[in-house]
Amino acid sequence: MKTLHVITGLRQGGAEAVLYRLIATSITETEHIVVALGDSSYYGSRLLALGAEVHTLEMPAGRVTFSGLLALHRIIRASSPDVVQTWMYHADLLGGLVARWVGVRAICWGIHNSNLTAGKSSFSSRVVARICAHISSRVPMRIVCCSEQAARLHQSIGYQASKFAIIPNGYDVTQFAPSKDKRVKLRDEWNICPDELLLGMVARWDPQKDHANLLSAMALVKRTRPRLRCVLVGPNMDQQNTELMALIATNELQDSVILTGPHDNIPAVMNALDLHVLSSSYGEAFPNVVAEAMACETPCVVTEVGDAPLIVGETGRVVAPNDPGLLAQAIEQMLEVIESPQSREVKQACRKRIVENFDINRIARLYYDIWSECAFSEKK
Repeated sequence: MKTLHVITGLRQGGAEAVLYRLIATSITETEHIVVALGDSSYYGSRLLALGAEVHTLEMPAGRVTFSGLLALHRIIRASSPDVVQTWMYHADLLGGLVARWVGVRAICWGIHNSNLTAGKSSFSSRVVARICAHISSRVPMRIVCCSEQAARLHQSIGYQASKFAIIPNGYDVTQFAPSKDKRVKLRDEWNICPDELLLGMVARWDPQKDHANLLSAMALVKRTRPRLRCVLVGPNMDQQNTELMALIATNELQDSVILTGPHDNIPAVMNALDLHVLSSSYGEAFPNVVAEAMACETPCVVTEVGDAPLIVGETGRVVAPNDPGLLAQAIEQMLEVIESPQSREVKQACRKRIVENFDINRIARLYYDIWSECAFSEKK
């Protein structure tokens, strides 16, 4: 089967990571062609290394160019794909319409967002989502959504409910796995003693992630755990981020917080942590970092956003967003569990939940079945 993917860009993001893992898993039975509307940055070279064909249209962020649309038309027509899978709103709209222009009917949209509130989602995303809702009965055969909450949101604004298929994100549980060597090596690099408790969050600097909530909670927990350390990993997690540095100073955490910036070895990061915290206030659909941490036997505390509670299940703690007091209480509870005789059992339960429900091999098969269904309908 030949599957052509149209995605907004190939930066280091959640949907992009899902696409990468999907291609890494199913490359043997599916020929993959990837078209990035913007740049190919982080994942472009990695997809090429997997054997995928990658095209970059270099459209400026938030803008559509006629030359880009023509290039997309040429690529789809020349590729003659069995199915077109699009990823995120702008790619759903442009990829879907251009594919129909070429004559492809086997089109699957991909939704990876669970918030369309003004001030929390970009104006262009809200507009494009509304347009997609209006044409969802005619353009895609199926709409793949990574979370139940995101599906409900989009159906409420007019997306055709009968076309939805809920496929959660999948993870390579051989890559995201417990590793004492990775843990020791990275903690040594960060100057973390073996007996020091280390919590952390892997996330870009974005209001959605609510680092202020995490740092306020950290300050509260530090009152009874003065040796507790916290590492922040992701884009703009560095000393050049003046807003972040001000938050750290306000909470008097200068000696407790480690800033690493982006990190290429997330499995090592998750192994180095004793507890991963997701403090997001809105907008998460199916947060990858939670499942990635759990696959490495690192328990999680999450806020009640998107499908984060579904991922964690009974293995961690779930609290309301925007409440540092509740978050601090949950962190303290989980640290007590980690220090208790139950620790081994809880860590193993974390990994078991991901392996049984979100293994990439199982998820790739669900995608393949959807694509096969659409391709078969195309030929009827």
